[in-house]
Amino acid sequence: MTTNTTDVRTVGVVGCGLMGSGIAELCARRGLATLVYEVDARAVEAGRGRIESSLARAVERGKLTGDDRNAALKQVTFTTDLADFADRDLAIEAVPEDEELKLRVFAGLDEAMTRPDALIASNTSSIPIMKLAAATSRPGQVVGLHFFNPVPVLDLVELVPSLVTADAAWERIRAFAADTLGRHVIVSQDRAGFVVNSLLVPYVIAAIRMFESGFAAAQDIDEGMVRGCAHPMGPLRLADHIGLDTTLAVAESLYAEFREPHLAPPALLQRMVQAGHLGRKTGVGFYKYPAGKAA
Repeated sequence: MTTNTTDVRTVGVVGCGLMGSGIAELCARRGLATLVYEVDARAVEAGRGRIESSLARAVERGKLTGDDRNAALKQVTFTTDLADFADRDLAIEAVPEDEELKLRVFAGLDEAMTRPDALIASNTSSIPIMKLAAATSRPGQVVGLHFFNPVPVLDLVELVPSLVTADAAWERIRAFAADTLGRHVIVSQDRAGFVVNSLLVPYVIAAIRMFESGFAAAQDIDEGMVRGCAHPMGPLRLADHIGLDTTLAVAESLYAEFREPHLAPPALLQRMVQAGHLGRKTGVGFYKYPAGKAA
């Protein structure tokens, strides 16, 4: 099969939360016909608002012209029916980091996307791609395509093939990520956490345990890493930024894969998620955030 940088021109994005809206915006800004799925009309309007607000900020900061913003918005359409993905070259799953939910989405995409050459990618930050591919009848067309928040700003993408990803599918997705989207690509084996979270989440867990034990205050832990190690953000504030529910989900996935004690989620993290204290997106986590500042 001959491929080129324009091979993938129609994209479907499943989920329009923090990550999905960013992925949809990026695709639209690169001139791709982008169809976004959400569960109902209310979720569609919320997702549309995220994209519009992000594009407006880009214009305010001089990163986009008004014409660029308008052109991007014209590329984005919405649906509440996965069957509308039938004509897509590529579908990108960007729902919350819940394995059972992702498996259901993959089964639904497999049924909806009638073209045998259609690609299905997951934005999962931790779940092995082979697990998701096994939920479809086309595991060779499935790959991990992990973006980082905020998607329009951070240019890194982790690409993850499974044991059965077809060579042609791999070539197409690499060309899409690097050439069509203009992202910097790194490649990981199909292990829980991939490259970035396999390094990052154990560090964050260690900081949570330090705080949980009373070893040091949250501000002091974070200031130690910012001022002592030149990190742009301390680990606890970073956990709030990522979302404590996502941090917990990644920790659980890492522990399930490797069974190493230092990867087990701290009890405090579990209780905070149960309480709905998820960080910036709910206004409270290890820190409190003013109204209107939640992601």
